Amino acid sequence: MFRPHRFLPAIAAACAAALLLTSCGGAESGNVASAAGADAGDPVAGGTLRTIQMGEPRSLDPAALSNTWAHQPVLGNALYGTLMINNLDTLDIEYKMATDFATTDGGATFDLVLRPGLTFTDGTPLDAAAVKFNWDRLRDPALGSTAIRQAAQVASSEVVDPTTLRVALAAPNPHFPQGMLTTSMNWIASPAALQKGAAEFDREPVGAGPFSLENWVRGDSIDLVKNPDFWDAPKPYLDKLTVRTVADNSQRFNMISTGGADLSLEASWGTLAKADAAGIPAEVVPAGGGQIMIMNSARAPFDDVRARRAVSLAADLDALNSVVFNGEGEIPETLFPEGSPYFADIPLATSDKETAQQLFDELAAEGKPVSFTFMSYPTQETKAAAESLQAQLGAFDNVEVKVEVVDYAAATARAGSRDFDMVISSAITQDPDYALWTAFHGDSPGNFSGLDDPELNDALDAGRVAEGADERKAAYETAQKRLVDLVPGIWYTKAAPAVVYSENVHGVRMFTLGSPMPEEMWMTN
Repeated sequence: MFRPHRFLPAIAAACAAALLLTSCGGAESGNVASAAGADAGDPVAGGTLRTIQMGEPRSLDPAALSNTWAHQPVLGNALYGTLMINNLDTLDIEYKMATDFATTDGGATFDLVLRPGLTFTDGTPLDAAAVKFNWDRLRDPALGSTAIRQAAQVASSEVVDPTTLRVALAAPNPHFPQGMLTTSMNWIASPAALQKGAAEFDREPVGAGPFSLENWVRGDSIDLVKNPDFWDAPKPYLDKLTVRTVADNSQRFNMISTGGADLSLEASWGTLAKADAAGIPAEVVPAGGGQIMIMNSARAPFDDVRARRAVSLAADLDALNSVVFNGEGEIPETLFPEGSPYFADIPLATSDKETAQQLFDELAAEGKPVSFTFMSYPTQETKAAAESLQAQLGAFDNVEVKVEVVDYAAATARAGSRDFDMVISSAITQDPDYALWTAFHGDSPGNFSGLDDPELNDALDAGRVAEGADERKAAYETAQKRLVDLVPGIWYTKAAPAVVYSENVHGVRMFTLGSPMPEEMWMTN
């Protein structure tokens, strides 16, 4: 029942080449992860799906939500629906509330075309003006949305007609649609409702998604009911959806295995192994790259590359994998997996304790002993990773590590403002542009590492606009080499964007980085 999607080299290479010319278009069907229970017959209407997410939202404003598996993808997709998705086997863009988002000038401009007649649950139109309102506000740093990483690429937008929004980018990016899928740019809320203020919006969030809010008890549950006017009838099939936040992966698994929940977002290789052994269905999104213990190169001690290199060389990733993931995790050896059109045999990390100690001693002799704080999210595995690295570095002289555990909202805000020494971040590659440019380009607001290296910037820019597959591969090979030299952090585990669910749940489909679509799901007794 454990169905990780395998990387399909020929298909991926073909789509990568196609994406160089335009944003891929496609039909609405044929999407993403294989549906659970393919032999269960036609979808059945009714029922309540009890779901678990890993991060409690600070608000139901889409600007405060994140569309990746570790955050609130089910909730965002339920309340707001999606403009578009991607096919996880081909990476083609497939359309939902939008019918097109294409470029004819190499990614300098895009025309977003919406389905006619879309309305929010308050009766106001979901039109080009509504999209412009949402996208414009995401560019405001004061809003504190993680979507600013993509929204900031939009220099201007113009309402051409009620269903068409013309977008001009600050710099050409033919791969822009792939990146926006992972953000709340894909979720459009009613401007009229947003203008009533945050408190009123949280009481009555208004989208055009398959579900609408019935009740939100902060720290407990979010109850949603079927939107009878959803554009893609007869979807959704479910009558109700309940979303709870559980940060602890053991507790999430226990709830699934004992019937306390029906579907859980998951990030733990250990939990996925337990699900496999217990015969519990799971889906894992294929991706390269992985999670990184990012070191903030904008301030001491990690403004000195020797400190970053020393910590990286001192880390024992196999031991960390044993402690954090019970040996079930997968350590990324290269930035792209074999079979990817961008694969290069460039090791991400090596372990050399002797050289690490020499570097620690060298820095201490210069009056710069390595002392830093690892800012940890509240999840069990994040804390275990921080404490494991702390214990490993405790065996070395002239290095001191503290661990600070903070809640999701505070950690997200501090990461965005670069107020940390080390924190867990990620660069998870499907199409490489979004992950690598966002994480490491000097001009990116999502560059938590603080790197601003001209050679790396040039390579990432070249990969973004390259006209041929060979040229694009060469650009990303240069980027990989430069990242190894710069040591932005410790690539300690491949990501596991996943869901686990009970056998009576069907139609489990995901797009981008582990974002399930609740309108597709249905249940049997």
